[in-house]
Amino acid sequence: MKVASSSLEALNARIVACKRCERLRSYCAEVARVRRRAYAECAYWGQPVPSFGDPRARVLALGLAPGAHGSNRTGRMFTGDGSGDFLFPVLHEAGFASQSTAVSRDDGMKLKDLWISALVHCAPPGNKPALDEQRNCAPWLDEEMGLLTNLRVVVCLGKIAFDGLLAHARRSGQLTSRSGFVFAHGAEFKLPNGLAVISSYHPSLQNTNTGKLTRPMLLSVFQRAREVAGLS
Repeated sequence: MKVASSSLEALNARIVACKRCERLRSYCAEVARVRRRAYAECAYWGQPVPSFGDPRARVLALGLAPGAHGSNRTGRMFTGDGSGDFLFPVLHEAGFASQSTAVSRDDGMKLKDLWISALVHCAPPGNKPALDEQRNCAPWLDEEMGLLTNLRVVVCLGKIAFDGLLAHARRSGQLTSRSGFVFAHGAEFKLPNGLAVISSYHPSLQNTNTGKLTRPMLLSVFQRAREVAGLS
């Protein structure tokens, strides 16, 4: 797996250096400069956020984009904000994460059988990347999917990630139509190449604070992903 690991590392390095979206780069840099009062003493990452995890992963967790004061601050997906505080205890209980808390990219977190990525790698204003920004980031996902050679299951965290994965499937020739693929929490689909897709509500505070997404609901999704991926 040294070749796959090296290739993913090289891909991540190119992602971090990306400057395709002027609006997003300006926004991330300004957030990193001004900072939130609670993090005034922190050195913000302020760059495109790379993916991370196990290069041999059978499961991919695909989110929307980094949070302005979460991943854009810490430099690691779902780390340092409310979404990550909800997600990582679930991943730990499901056997994918070495610990239940994620506070920085140097906190010792290790993932097993799981890779975490996002449709867009820069924090967008209002958590809403524009369509052209999603298109600019799409080649990264296409390349990443090809490098994850053991991949069996994709867990799409939110409808935008779900739509983005289907767009990837169309670009790669797996689908000619998305007919029959309807987003719903816990819904399962199979792409023609055998890759399983499981959709989930995003673990945003908007969903978790209102009870739209509960911990048992998300845990059930990742336990099912383990089962479908053939992990003991």
